[in-house]
Amino acid sequence: MIVDCHVNVYDDDQMLPLYAELARRARPGGFPLKSNCEDVFAAMQDVDKAIIFSLRYKDAIGIDGDDEVTARAVAKHPDKFIGFACVDPRMPDCMDLLVHAIEDLKLKGVKFGPIYNGVSLLDPRLEPVYAYLQKNNLPLTMHMGTTYGTNAPIHCGRPLDVDTIAHRYPDLKMIMAHMGHPWYEECIVVARKNPNVYCEVSALYYRPWQYYNILICAQEYLITEWNKIFFGTDFPFTSVKDSIEGLRTINRQVEGTNLPRVAETTIERIIHSNPLEHWWHGGYPG
Repeated sequence: MIVDCHVNVYDDDQMLPLYAELARRARPGGFPLKSNCEDVFAAMQDVDKAIIFSLRYKDAIGIDGDDEVTARAVAKHPDKFIGFACVDPRMPDCMDLLVHAIEDLKLKGVKFGPIYNGVSLLDPRLEPVYAYLQKNNLPLTMHMGTTYGTNAPIHCGRPLDVDTIAHRYPDLKMIMAHMGHPWYEECIVVARKNPNVYCEVSALYYRPWQYYNILICAQEYLITEWNKIFFGTDFPFTSVKDSIEGLRTINRQVEGTNLPRVAETTIERIIHSNPLEHWWHGGYPG
């Protein structure tokens, strides 16, 4: 089984001019792929399930999505998609929108980007979000790591604050996206010491030297043995095929050297990791 745990969905008209401008800075040629429902469905043919969410990152990277887009995609392809809500704690009706997304739209978790909304994980505006998620057995995926967006305070992307929240809410399942790059060591040690904290490898393969070091570090701290690391792409910024190939070929860059190898068992365990078994207490509720 393969589950892509990190997939973005938004309508074409929700991609604002800022998105194209910043995308050209991040990668030559920008990001040519669209991420509407049908494009996402076509891109996910090689996975069994995909966890999808829209983004409320209008002022940071020019994507102005909403939970209705996610819910419509899940309704159209219920056997493929699992929908997460997206929260922006700056919005005065944040909790109303969250309750609507979970209780009316039937989404199954939450995505939050502290660096994109400029809101630290320790901000008191997030306390009711954490309490609601813990009470309702809903996982929280967080963008952890840097970004190319100009209007995004970098300090909000560091993983260490996850440790504090994990202790306050020990029954809240938390997932650090992108292994907290470039602060992957912080991500790994936080995941190692907290039973309710996980991480995932989306959007990492195209920096192969960093990716190699991330995986070696994870092996040395043994979290590769404990169902702590999950597979994701960050589509449309990366694809399923390229993400799997990038993981399976990660050792090419150290061939002919005495540097340690990423174990084949580590690689295959990540590709076939199953969040449905671990991100909800008692397993995915369906």
